[in-house]
Amino acid sequence: MRMRRLGNSGLFVSEMCFGAMTFGGAEGIWGQVGRLGQEEADGLVKAALEAGINLFDTANVYANGRSEEILGQSLRNLGVARDDVIIASKVGSTMGEGPNRRGASRRHIISECRASLARLGVDHIDLYQIHAFDPATPMEETLEALDALVRAGDVRYVGLSNWAAWQVMKAIGITRARTLAPIASLQAYYTLVGRDAEREIVPLLTSEQVGLMVWSPLAGGYLSGKYSAGGSGDGSDGEAGRQTTLDFPPIDRSRGEPLIAVLRSVGEKHGRPPAQIALAWLLRQPAVSTIILGAKRVGQLTGNIKATEIVLDDADLSALDAVSRLPAEYPGWLLNAPGSRTA
Repeated sequence: MRMRRLGNSGLFVSEMCFGAMTFGGAEGIWGQVGRLGQEEADGLVKAALEAGINLFDTANVYANGRSEEILGQSLRNLGVARDDVIIASKVGSTMGEGPNRRGASRRHIISECRASLARLGVDHIDLYQIHAFDPATPMEETLEALDALVRAGDVRYVGLSNWAAWQVMKAIGITRARTLAPIASLQAYYTLVGRDAEREIVPLLTSEQVGLMVWSPLAGGYLSGKYSAGGSGDGSDGEAGRQTTLDFPPIDRSRGEPLIAVLRSVGEKHGRPPAQIALAWLLRQPAVSTIILGAKRVGQLTGNIKATEIVLDDADLSALDAVSRLPAEYPGWLLNAPGSRTA
């Protein structure tokens, strides 16, 4: 497992990250995502550690706090030293009734950080991220609250999740102008079947040296090929996959089906399944710091981790790019036109 620097920080993270969103779900959306209990979680965390993963990502809203509780307990059950792992969590989603139990206000951020620390059973969170943009709270208030947590020692680094490029750039400008804790990373959706981030987000992150943490790198399992024409949507144990019960993230299947065919072709060349080829492609993208892997079974996790062993050649990359590249969109088609002054 290779290590990569997270953005312009001094923090090194494994190129694969374990995502704990499948822990603790019961009813509703979290039950559809995953219902893993403590024993199952311990097995997954152990497998991740044995593979060399040092970064574990969760959020206060996952299973209404149960994900954080189970992840923290797993690390203790396995006797993991706190300094040997990097724990990332998120804040901003609705955590109760009332207008002040959500968003990115100073009040909500600080109170929820304390709650997350208690659930995780740790004295600090390595990477604390704003889960989504909050239009009701001044950005300055949000960033100053994160800075206060860093200065207090409760948080080591700060990041964002699911923000538009202009919002990230504005946040970077505010942190620089006010000498606040810098933005180390952004969590974003980025896959071969959803390359929208390449229009504005990826160029921004590259320019400003902000790390990219990729969530749902297999598009909810779609890039495994099991949901394509003729696929059952079931896992190896017959369990229905996430795309069968939760149509998220949205996928343009008219573009996805030809892509699945190419993934299978490249996979046959390397003797690997389509999912591993899709992950290997992401690992070749320069902006990517780490790929977040969620799993319900140890075999599923270890199989996806094997993508780190694949070396895609130029022919592979060209074939995957040709079938998945974004259609030209303004101003890109103008900036890339013959005779334009591009670097």
